[in-house]
Amino acid sequence: MTQNTSCASSPTPLLQMQGVSKQFVLHLQSSTSLPVLNHFDLHILPGECVRLSGPSGMGKSTVLKLAFGNYRASAGHIWVRSTDGSLVDITQADARTVLHLRSHAMGYVSQFLRVIPRVAAIDIVAEPLLEAGNHQVTTAQAREQAAHWLERLRIPSSLWQLPPATFSGGEQQRINIARSFIKPRPLLLLDEPTASLDPENTQTVIELIGQARAQGVGILGIFHDSAVAQAVASRTVSMQAPSPTP
Repeated sequence: MTQNTSCASSPTPLLQMQGVSKQFVLHLQSSTSLPVLNHFDLHILPGECVRLSGPSGMGKSTVLKLAFGNYRASAGHIWVRSTDGSLVDITQADARTVLHLRSHAMGYVSQFLRVIPRVAAIDIVAEPLLEAGNHQVTTAQAREQAAHWLERLRIPSSLWQLPPATFSGGEQQRINIARSFIKPRPLLLLDEPTASLDPENTQTVIELIGQARAQGVGILGIFHDSAVAQAVASRTVSMQAPSPTP
């Protein structure tokens, strides 16, 4: 389902969540319903970085997964601005549409790197540039750009041809960040992007976020490090526990 947003006087949100609720059903516990979100509203505009704050268990990561289409909302609407300017409600979109949005409209840095076994780190980073048979970028050009990002995030060249499954947590997270930033997309979802990083690489990620915002990218993120949050966030949305379902 799409919505035309052509003549807006204010910037069109890159992401808009309206009345979003999410409940998980625990099938092994008599189908108990566990509420995580209840009538949650949020919008992300171009060039801003919105921080989700609150204790663990408040649904912060769930919000990111709902926005990316990993979870299906129990109620409400989640509009993502597509490359043609229309807003697509991913709660009603088919799988192909969601995959198109992930490829062109939004990137996601999760807390964990999920990779195909035996694929070299440089090819994992380059892969978004070659998705869906992109013939504008050759494999050699994609790998050249991937090498630039690996250098910028201080991954030793001796590791580029190796699968990252055995890398350290910080190295895997930097592969994850490089893979998400290599292809410019209007919306970025960041789940603790600096959690496993040393101060030098944390500063690099702060700079990357600042550069992305300056280019009009909208960012929704979870940053438990208060110094990082203060450096990157333009506003904060505080999460609260939902009321129990009767």
